[in-house]
Amino acid sequence: MTYCVGLCLKDGLVFLSDTRTNAGVDQIGTFRKMTLFQKNNDRFFTLMSAGNLAITQAVKEILLQGQLLNGENLWTVKNSHDAAVVVGDAIKQVYERDHQALEKAGIDFNCNLIFGGQVKGERARLFNIYSAGNFIEATPETCYFQIGESKYGKPILDRVLNHATPLNLATKCALISMDSTLNSNISVGLPLDLLVYERNALKATKLVTLDESNPYFQMIHQHWGEKLRDAFNSIAEPNWSGKYKSSAISAPAKKMGAVPINHQPSKVITPKAKSRIATKSGKPVKKPASKVEN
Repeated sequence: MTYCVGLCLKDGLVFLSDTRTNAGVDQIGTFRKMTLFQKNNDRFFTLMSAGNLAITQAVKEILLQGQLLNGENLWTVKNSHDAAVVVGDAIKQVYERDHQALEKAGIDFNCNLIFGGQVKGERARLFNIYSAGNFIEATPETCYFQIGESKYGKPILDRVLNHATPLNLATKCALISMDSTLNSNISVGLPLDLLVYERNALKATKLVTLDESNPYFQMIHQHWGEKLRDAFNSIAEPNWSGKYKSSAISAPAKKMGAVPINHQPSKVITPKAKSRIATKSGKPVKKPASKVEN
């Protein structure tokens, strides 16, 4: 498994990926999931990958070699949208070549990519590209994408990020998201690759690989855990007596009543006993209706 997150913000882009791969607990490897593409001062792209390693490496190799896909490659396209189309076409090419052999081996064609960057003259853009080669683009309303083991790092992104978030604050948020994932999932691991792309830079000015010795990431890991515990301890415990309104947990719900409690009857009356009682009282005994089937 893996975890990659890409942020598309007013001032630029943030990319963060781990480097762990595994094919079982005894087959752990370290492979880069981030690939950079740069052409003079004309364009800059970043690709992050999750899924089957052989598939994603094959896709990256096609892109790095500059193979023409429908007459275009990453070095010649006119804008970032067309670049995402090229990446999708590379996925389709690998699928056409390998999917039958993969099916015979019982292996899914699993490839999920985050791709983003900028061509000179346009804004920075971010895309999530799927196994089928189709994709969606980040918007100001939905300004980030995650691939891989995403659930543990999502809450902090949802609470903090928006399109206007400054790059430094967004970088801290991405690293906390990664730390939460590392803490909860063994299939995601250090080192991490981090790129902060400033709008219109058209090159990598802030690129770093972080491991357990990185002082900033050490501080993030320690302080985030401490602050979470402090926040947890600062929240009042539930009050069942109703003495304190702000923490009263037994207040009735507005839309539904309380859950009904069903008690065992003091004496269980069997159908046979019920029939005897009815006979003694002189009341006619109702026979159960017969089931009629066509």
